[in-house]
Amino acid sequence: MTRTILANARLILPETVTQGALVLKDGLIAAIQPGNALPEGALDMGGDYLAPGMVELHTDNLERHLRPRPGVNWPHAGAILAHDAELAGCGITTVFDAMRVGSIPNEGADGDYDKYARELAHELAALRARGVLRISHFLHLRAEICSQTLLAELDEFGRPDRVGIISLMDHTPGQRQFRDIGKLAQYVQGKYKLSDAEFAEHVARLRALRDRFGDRHEAAAVEIAHRLGAVLASHDDTTAEHVAASASHGVRLAEFPTTPEAAAACRDHGIMVMMGAPNLIRGGSHSGNVSAAELARAGHLDILSSDYVPAALLAGALILARIWDDLPRAMATVGANPARAAGLADRGRIAPGLRADLMRFSLCDDLPVLRETWVRGRRV
Repeated sequence: MTRTILANARLILPETVTQGALVLKDGLIAAIQPGNALPEGALDMGGDYLAPGMVELHTDNLERHLRPRPGVNWPHAGAILAHDAELAGCGITTVFDAMRVGSIPNEGADGDYDKYARELAHELAALRARGVLRISHFLHLRAEICSQTLLAELDEFGRPDRVGIISLMDHTPGQRQFRDIGKLAQYVQGKYKLSDAEFAEHVARLRALRDRFGDRHEAAAVEIAHRLGAVLASHDDTTAEHVAASASHGVRLAEFPTTPEAAAACRDHGIMVMMGAPNLIRGGSHSGNVSAAELARAGHLDILSSDYVPAALLAGALILARIWDDLPRAMATVGANPARAAGLADRGRIAPGLRADLMRFSLCDDLPVLRETWVRGRRV
């Protein structure tokens, strides 16, 4: 049996923040001890905050390590280990690694839509089996419904693969995230150096794929998600009609609704709303969509995602704490709420009997300084 005491901490509990200590035993939280005592052998947290380790449902960070620059492919094992270490260093103790499924052969000068998810998932599982990963990893399959190979790629996954989330992606220009074609042109032409004519051809090709595959692939992806026991997520819902369709599929999580109308409709349907922490920190959406702060003030924000900046997750939660004047509620958006949305009842809160997945942080002005992370009671 292993026993550790973390004392002299400001404990962020589900309803309050209190001074106290945590007793950890065999990877679980064994007890909460209020007060300022520093028992013999305890680790002194120096008055820092002690919070649940964060649960990340949607991050592009692994893909960023796989392709650090356009046209540059990094060895998968090294990319996975670097990604894992970065998340641990940001206080994230559970991650659903986003992997795109659905390829468009010969799309893009740098092969941006080549098939990769099945091989990467095998390599991730092998590293987990060898015990070299610091944090807990699940899969989040981003199903690009407007692609030629989606169904064949999804069929390569089974229950042993720990597929926790399947999200329905439709990035067809002119709707959802890219209603503003000008914003899409700015992004795509800036990234791939396309001429205006090449960009117009790109848009026409994607719209043709939507006409050919969209409805059939969406219906099939919903069925596969149910077969795998994965949580189904929508992506970039824009209208009440989008949300109603998502609800009819059994969607439990809405990633980045683009309008107040869609977010309010999610609340009406009992669908949890997730927004990006970079949106909060930057003061708005880089795609010109609704700001996360606006949804927070309206009471229509349940979960934060780091999206493409892992360090944004804790910083974003602290912005919510200032908006709501409620630190426990804000921390729930990166702990208890994403854990509940993903069906993980054993983490995301500080409570006896739950996993001892924890993070210690202090503040430098309004910025969090992550000091230590524990997974199953082990400092990582």
